[in-house]
Amino acid sequence: MIRTLTRVVTRRASSSLFGMKRLFLCLKKERVSVLLTIQEVRKTPFWEAVLLSILVVGTIGGSIYFFEVAPHIPILLSTFFLILYGLFRGIDYKTMEHGMVQGASSGMGAVFLFFFIGILVSSWIIGGTIPTLMYLGFSFISPTFFLATVFVVTGIIGISVGSSLTTVATVGVAFLGMATALDVSLPMVAGAIVSGAFFGDKMSPLSDTTNLSASLVGVDLFEHIKNMSWTTVPAFIITGGLFMWLSPKADAIPMENMQSFKEGLLATGMVHWYALIPLLVLIVLTFRKTSAVLTLAISSVVAIALSYLHMNLSASDVMNIMFGGFVSETGQEAIDALLTRGGLNSMMFTIGLVLLALSMGGLLFTLGIVQSLLRKVQHMLTKASSVVTASALTAIGVNVFIGEQYLSILLTGQSFKEHYAKVGLEAKNLSRVMEDAGTVVNPLVPWSVCGIFIADALGVPVLAYLPFAFFSLLSPVLTILFGLTGKTLTKTAK
Repeated sequence: MIRTLTRVVTRRASSSLFGMKRLFLCLKKERVSVLLTIQEVRKTPFWEAVLLSILVVGTIGGSIYFFEVAPHIPILLSTFFLILYGLFRGIDYKTMEHGMVQGASSGMGAVFLFFFIGILVSSWIIGGTIPTLMYLGFSFISPTFFLATVFVVTGIIGISVGSSLTTVATVGVAFLGMATALDVSLPMVAGAIVSGAFFGDKMSPLSDTTNLSASLVGVDLFEHIKNMSWTTVPAFIITGGLFMWLSPKADAIPMENMQSFKEGLLATGMVHWYALIPLLVLIVLTFRKTSAVLTLAISSVVAIALSYLHMNLSASDVMNIMFGGFVSETGQEAIDALLTRGGLNSMMFTIGLVLLALSMGGLLFTLGIVQSLLRKVQHMLTKASSVVTASALTAIGVNVFIGEQYLSILLTGQSFKEHYAKVGLEAKNLSRVMEDAGTVVNPLVPWSVCGIFIADALGVPVLAYLPFAFFSLLSPVLTILFGLTGKTLTKTAK
């Protein structure tokens, strides 16, 4: 299975440079292929794999929840426990170290992309893009339906750019600033941002995860998107209704705060019509299938160039801002708090955690823990309901154990493709499950790639926004429910 997965990943990564798959997809697939080629040095008994999994998840999750600490140390502690287990089982430390190094090295593509996202945020601030988006939001968005509006708008932007993380880091940051002015719960707003961004990422034909899910099981891209509507539309409607219900009432909105923020943003001198050009550049380049890194870089350069129309910055000022982020010094505490962010250095927390999590993932593969769990799951597949449920739980489990969105899609797709055929289900049912329980679940895990990034970008912990990320919570529930009932499942022609 590992050999097949490697061939698939390598082949697809090579062609992505010339088509719809973009550089981001290429980088992601290449790093996942590294994890998939890590050799299993022993066949871990199932009961040991279960106990170790409980230990790892319990250590990390318990530390974050009860002690309210950053995940770095709990992940290191879990890694240490796994190393001790490996030594106890007679596995050479160098072998385990090699697995961890392979796991960490698989994250370098993401690291490179995160650098550019950090630069994008700081450049969009000095270019006026984020301040202008905030100002327009205060001017045109009704506070009464604020949460629902955040959800819908981020969903539209997510579909347009095909990237959940880019949506969160740009439009999401602007909405969070507005929420501060309106005194709306930040975890609720973050939940609406995550819900909309991952709805857009899931349903966009430009999305790397959407393309990967369809291509991996041999389903037409638009047929895959159409079939996802059976679970996505109900999840979207329910989520929108919940955010309408939770949105603050008109008399609960401190309108004087909103006016004060508008005046404060205007006073910065960064609110201009031309400040929206970097956003338009981002959308246009995405539709032209330009690589993600190049798209982010060009949009950042345009924003920096526009900043000279309203700011007097030296070359050293620009470089320092790109590294350390923009520091607002208006004298208004609230405005300064909103606009002081971004920069390459702001991504270091995220990058460090991603590398730690992936190194632990490499160790889990080396010890054969992931493989042992998958083998056991595959022995239980006898009918359509069990196949759908098992594949959904596998995608969720990989997200929880490894924290890797793409690996959850790849492992689930390759592990269950034959089983779907055996029980008479078309492959598009599997690609839907991979998205419902793989793509959108990743931001709900505090030590996952997406969860780490979002918490850092928005300043809201994963466990704080998790109860309000309704779309990401509903999608796996609906896909399992439809699997158990047989509703919306497409059977193969007899």
